[in-house]
Amino acid sequence: MHALDVLGDPVRRRILELLADDGELGAGEIGEIVQQEFGISQPAVSQHLRVLREHGFATVRPEGRRRLYALDPRGPREAREWLTPFERFWLPKLDALGTELARGKRSRRLAAERAESSGHAAGPTDPAVNAPHTDPAPGTPPVESAPTKKET
Repeated sequence: MHALDVLGDPVRRRILELLADDGELGAGEIGEIVQQEFGISQPAVSQHLRVLREHGFATVRPEGRRRLYALDPRGPREAREWLTPFERFWLPKLDALGTELARGKRSRRLAAERAESSGHAAGPTDPAVNAPHTDPAPGTPPVESAPTKKET
């Protein structure tokens, strides 16, 4: 089974999220959460845990009567290695988005500084400070706003 096949199941992805958030969880704790969220049986949860162990996504260690699961970095690393050649399709777009977000943040900061230096406090009635940044993403047309009462 390929790493992406393992990740293709929402139950297994949820188990990995739990392990990533909490570090180490008992099989019973995982089972309670997953059973409640997905409405599956305890044996089904055990089967998903087995798939994660066998394909390098989770480790298990016994502690008394409990079996503690943790995230194994081998599986996510394999998935990342497979996806790396495709990053060229989305990384430039994410970089461009980051640039646009930074521009909007800078624009709002400069407007607030101008308002402060002009002697009036920026408050709820100051549209330069409180208006959301509405620049469209590159390549998309601007969104027309609804006319106000003055315009009608």
